[in-house]
Parts: sequence; C-alpha cells; structure tokens
Amino acid sequence: MRFSLKRAFSVWQRNFTVYTKLYKSSIALNFADPVFYLLGFGLGLGGFINDINGVSYVKFIAPGIIASSSMFACAYECTYGSYVRMTFQKTFEAILATPVNIDDIVMGEMLWGATKSMFYGSIIIIVISIFGLVDSFLIIFSIPVLFVSGLIFAEVSLIFAAIVPGIDSFNYFYTLLMTPLFLFSGIFFPVENFSPILSKIAFSTPLYHVVNICRSFSAGEFSKVILDIAWIIAVAFLLMPFPFKLIRRKIIK
Repeated sequence: MRFSLKRAFSVWQRNFTVYTKLYKSSIALNFADPVFYLLGFGLGLGGFINDINGVSYVKFIAPGIIASSSMFACAYECTYGSYVRMTFQKTFEAILATPVNIDDIVMGEMLWGATKSMFYGSIIIIVISIFGLVDSFLIIFSIPVLFVSGLIFAEVSLIFAAIVPGIDSFNYFYTLLMTPLFLFSGIFFPVENFSPILSKIAFSTPLYHVVNICRSFSAGEFSKVILDIAWIIAVAFLLMPFPFKLIRRKIIK
C-alpha cells in the first residue's frame, strides 16, 4: 500500500464534487428507505410487541436502522459507484494520467465510502432524535464509529467490485451477504435468541457490533461497547490490504 493521504483526498474531493450535483435525489432515496423500515416495523409490528429488553420495539430497532443505513450507503457507493467509475466511465484511467497512483485511488474511494456511511448514519440519528427515540447525548459518539465501520464496508465492497465478472453479479453480493447481515445482526430482534452457532456467526459480522454500539450509546451506556469498538478497528486494519491488491490487479490486467 503506497498511497499519499493528500492525493487520496484529491480523489475523495472529486467524488464529493460530483455528489454535490446529485445530492438531493441521493439523500431522498437513502433517507426514505430506513424511515419506511422504522415506520413499518417500529410502529406496525411494534403494536403487537410489548417491549424488548425493557424498551419499546420502535426504540429497540431505531439504533439498528442507523447502523444499517450507514452500511448500505457505503456499500452502494463502493460497489456500483466504484465499479462504474472504474469500468464504464473510465474515471480511474483518467485519474491515473495525473500524479495520482492506483493506491491513492483505492484509498480515496474507501475514504469517500466511509464519509457517506457517516453522513447518512448522522441523518438517521437526527431523525430518530426528533422522534424521541434516543435517550442519551452519547449517541453523537456513534458518528466516528460509523466512519470506521464504513471503512470495513468500503473494503468489502471494493473487494467484490474487483472480482465480479460484471455489474449484474452484484446481485449475489447483496442477496447472499448484505441481506443476511441486515436481517440477522440484531436490528430487529436480539441475537441472544439464536442457537449458539448462529450467535457466534452473528458476532463475527461487523454490522452486529455497529448495531450494539449505536444501541448502547443511544441508551447512554459506554462501557459495554469497548469490545465492539476494538473489534471493528481491528477488522478495518486486517481487511485494508485486500482492496489495494485486488483493484491493482484488475486495473493492470
């Protein structure tokens, strides 16, 4: 990994500039989806559930919606977005005509994905706070956590962007990986109800830990999330070399 943060930031800045021209429709789509989940499950299904772990069902799932929204925002950007820039628009090739190298591009894409993760998660934090679904100001400490977790989802997404044979293959990524993460990471029900094997599988997923962090901060609990924070930081570092290696191989090929 031979990247310069200054040059990587120039890639981030290029993506940000393009985004500012399209942000209205992008925010509307990314905002509406989690709000519908919150209303449909929280208020709809929540009418048939008394409480979970001592809180109302809508308040139980609200912090999980923060985590899932940030995950999907980053994943869409670093799968379809990065793939289109790399393959169809030839943006990566154009950037490589400048002093920016491949590793700078990959780092810039990851930083941009993590930024979108943090941004959209922050929007949902504001929304659920307005609805009175947050009990503590500690929820603001979820924001930097969303950036770190965004790096994980950016890394995973770029790995798939580098190895898929075509853009249609992302259907497998979302159906076989992202959807199970969304459903079985403790957003809608406690994973403690799973069998021991399934609980261990859930514990090994990044979204599970991000959900725990957001839920704990929302409730005003800090000490319970130290292990979760350490877990996502460690995984972010462990996965980091792979996008660089695979994207470099794909572009040079």
